[in-house]
Amino acid sequence: MSENRYSHVSSNQLIRGTTAMILAGGKGTRLRELTNRVAKPAISFGGKYRIIDFTLSNCVNSGIRRIGVLTQYMAHDLIMHLQSGWQFFNSALDEQVSIIPAQQRTGEEWYRGTADAIYQNLDIIDRGRFERVLILGGDHVYKMDYSRMVNFHAENDAEVTVACIRTPIEKASSFGVMGIDKQGRVMSFDEKPAHPKCDPNSPGQALVSMGIYIFNTDVLDIELRQALLHPGYAHDFGHNIIPYLLEKRRVFGYVFGSKGHPGNNGYWRDVGDLDAYYEASMDLLAPEPELNLYDKHWPIITDQKQRPGAKFVFDEDDRRGYAIDSMLSAGVIVSGAKVNHSLLSFDVRIEERSEVYDSVLLPGSSVGKHCQVHKAIIAENCHIPDGMSIGVDPKLDQQRFTVSDHGIVLVTSEML
Repeated sequence: MSENRYSHVSSNQLIRGTTAMILAGGKGTRLRELTNRVAKPAISFGGKYRIIDFTLSNCVNSGIRRIGVLTQYMAHDLIMHLQSGWQFFNSALDEQVSIIPAQQRTGEEWYRGTADAIYQNLDIIDRGRFERVLILGGDHVYKMDYSRMVNFHAENDAEVTVACIRTPIEKASSFGVMGIDKQGRVMSFDEKPAHPKCDPNSPGQALVSMGIYIFNTDVLDIELRQALLHPGYAHDFGHNIIPYLLEKRRVFGYVFGSKGHPGNNGYWRDVGDLDAYYEASMDLLAPEPELNLYDKHWPIITDQKQRPGAKFVFDEDDRRGYAIDSMLSAGVIVSGAKVNHSLLSFDVRIEERSEVYDSVLLPGSSVGKHCQVHKAIIAENCHIPDGMSIGVDPKLDQQRFTVSDHGIVLVTSEML
């Protein structure tokens, strides 16, 4: 595959001619009760962040500062987060994060899919007179320099570019599986196939879509309007738009990898279900995590809560407050309890003689005295009563809580 040569067009001109539209309206039902009250992009991640902060930070760090966030399902917390933490742009330079609720411009329907969400907002895109539209999901955790993809799009004279990444073949059926030629042109695209094909250049892996697209604005406008006329149209980029365009447009695949991107490791996670969310959270606890939140050169921005530092209290043999191989956020208090290989979000409290192992505790949650919490996700503002054991008796957990395919126990306030 050809290396990125960079376009002869000014990079600044390319970036300023690009707007980003972030799809943040999905229900995220595979995350079960975590999304009962909040949209998936607004779910807490990494102790102090929301999932959408990663996509937004990628935009800002890549130089793309004209951003629209399309909201729909359970949008209140997401909108409040965007208003509190993401309104620092310079309007004199036409920089902004615009919150765009579903406005039913084309009829009485809400957004029926990813393509329909963009279609219903074509007038906003056209009004800005942008040359390109970068379409992003608001529910992935990763670092990516989008400016490199914009340059790739320009230098190949592409009309559509799809970002893709290699993933183990056994996981590929959850994604759109792509085939590209030596020049990077997309030759095939199968959305969530039952039997995905391996990438010829990487045995045991498939090349899958990341749900990141660049469209030339004129192409996007024409194709979305024409797509509505097709029988069986399902209002989705992966199911409809991209496969249909392969024979009539210049569609290229930008392979996201370690070279030239922050972290130099090509880390990307679709935290679409409880197991994926848990695994991505546990990734942060590695001595040298692939997703490095301590990188000052590519900061992850969020609405910073003004809380005191984490505190450990009591130093007695039977109630010593400590944490090992763990990540703790501001406002945490470990009061005579043991914490091992766990992620504690801000304002979490663990009471004396309790043990928390291999778990993720979301903001405002707490664990009472004499508790055991193993391999669990404790939802926001959920308070575990004294003496309760979680993740110890699988049969009992199944009766009381939600248990994932890999045995991760989700506990919410409504379950207690």
